[in-house]
Parts: sequence; structure tokens; C-alpha cells
Amino acid sequence: MPDLWELVNGFRVSQALYVAATLGLADRVAAEPRSADELAREAGADPDTLYRLLRALASVGVFHEDEDRRFSLTELGEDLRSDSPTSIAGWVAFIGREHIWHAWGELLHSVRTGENAFRHLHGTDVWSYRQEHEEDGRIFDRAMSDLTRHTHQAILDAYDFGRFGTVVDVAGGRGALLVSLLEAYPNLQGVLFDQPAVVSAALAHERLRVESGSFFESVPEGSDAYILKWIIHDWGDEESIAILRTCRAAMRDDSVLLLLERIVEEPNRGSATKFSDLNMLVMPGGRERTVDEFAQLFSAAGLRLSDVSGGNPIAVIEALPAED
Repeated sequence: MPDLWELVNGFRVSQALYVAATLGLADRVAAEPRSADELAREAGADPDTLYRLLRALASVGVFHEDEDRRFSLTELGEDLRSDSPTSIAGWVAFIGREHIWHAWGELLHSVRTGENAFRHLHGTDVWSYRQEHEEDGRIFDRAMSDLTRHTHQAILDAYDFGRFGTVVDVAGGRGALLVSLLEAYPNLQGVLFDQPAVVSAALAHERLRVESGSFFESVPEGSDAYILKWIIHDWGDEESIAILRTCRAAMRDDSVLLLLERIVEEPNRGSATKFSDLNMLVMPGGRERTVDEFAQLFSAAGLRLSDVSGGNPIAVIEALPAED
């Protein structure tokens, strides 16, 4: 366990990593050790200040500083490379954005009032904000791609999608998850459903069809399975039930609905999910949930919990149409 000093000062490391990711420092030292002066010329930074940043990150094991003040990547730092198969560079470049850490600065307001910190600070929700700020929207999409890539194998290991002929990925972004399923199951057909501006940049695949719209209004009808990955946790109970009811209206009596979500664990465990829950409070205004809480949402939407497989960082929560 880290000591309390490390926990309290963790935001400093986070911001230092954000700067390193934004400047692409890991990519610049991937081939060979480089000096701060060289990196500063390439990245458009002040040499002395960049050296101070690099030595601080070297002290926590992200970079290594040699006797000539040149820096190379450590094993830990490899995931800051944009070309790493396990890269989180996009996520690091996202969480350090000013509009995000300013919203986290309003956590006390949320705890005192129960209100969403982001809306309190910015006067709008996170989705409208990203539509109005295109660069932040692009950075968010890259961050989500990083997170999705890290969960693909866990999803495939947790659940057999081979029994389905067609799946609809509801609010599936550019289709990274759906493409991974299509590659794993050659007989599967996929429908990617999201807002028009999102699916306009959809990944191409011969067995992928794209449709657009709002999941509060309708989703494509008659599919074998409906997947919602990290969608319901963005919303409060009322909105979540509305989304699930829309999906239920599109389902056949033998269709399956699959939520891919974190599950809140028992007391004193599962810090990643419980701090993700605080992020839901601060940013989109949703929450992470227990299995029982998911079951309650299903019941209110005309569905019933049928199975849970996998675990954190992601579980597959299966629901079927409720029996009359």
C-alpha cells in the first residue's frame, strides 16, 4: 500500500504524465536515450523545465536517467508510447485536460449537494461540451479507444458470442469492440449504432453495418443481442431505465441484452471501480453499480438478470426479456 503522502500528492504525478503524453516524450526516446535539450527542441519546450519534468518522472520509474542526463524508457513507461499494443497514452493525455481536473476540483460540491460537478462548473453536460470543443472530443475518443483495447480480451474470455447471428453495439463509438468481436467470430454480423457525428468515423469491416440515432428514442430492431459497453454507468437511474426500455422495445422475445460494466465489489476492495464511481459523479453524472442494482434497473425496464460472467475491470451482465 502507498503511504498517505503518496496518495495525497498523486495528482502531481498524474499532471506530469499528462505533459509527457501531450509532448510525445515516450515516442521520442523509444529508439535511444535522449537529452532534455534534444527533446526540448523537438517538442517545443523549455530545456531546463523539461529536464526537471523528466527527472521527476524518472524518480517514479517511468523514465531512466543515465549519468550523462539522457533519458530512456523503463518497462513501466513503455505504455506511454503511442504505438504500444497496451498503450494508455491516449487516456493519460485525456485525464490531464483542464476541463477535467477543474471538474474534479468541485468534488466537494458534489459530495455536499449530490449534484454533478462538471455541470455545476461548466454549465453543461460532458457530451454537449465535447460537441462544442472538437479537440477535447477527439482526445476523448482516443482515450476511449485505449480503454476498449485493454478490455477486448477480457470480454472475449468471459462470454461466448458465437451463438449469435447478429449483434448491435449500442453507442459503440467508432466500432473498435464490434470489430474485435467480428474478427473473433467469422459468422457474426454486426450493427454499430451511435450518434451521426460519431459513426461518421466508424471503422470499416465487411460484416459491419452502421446506423445512427439516439438510444433514448430507438435502436435497430430484431437483433439476437444488444451490447452496451460502459454506457449505463454514465447515467443516473432514471436515464438508465429509459435507455434499457428503448433496447427492450427493439428486442425479440429471445434476444439477449449484455451490459459490459464494472461491478462494485464488497467493502474495502475494488478501488479502481470505486474511484471510477467518483469519476461518474464528477464527470457524466452517473454511477458504478452492484449486481443487485443492475438487477433493479433491469426489472424496471421489463428485463430480468440472467447471468454475470467475468469480473473487473469489466464484467458481462446478461439480461433477458422479463417473463409475463
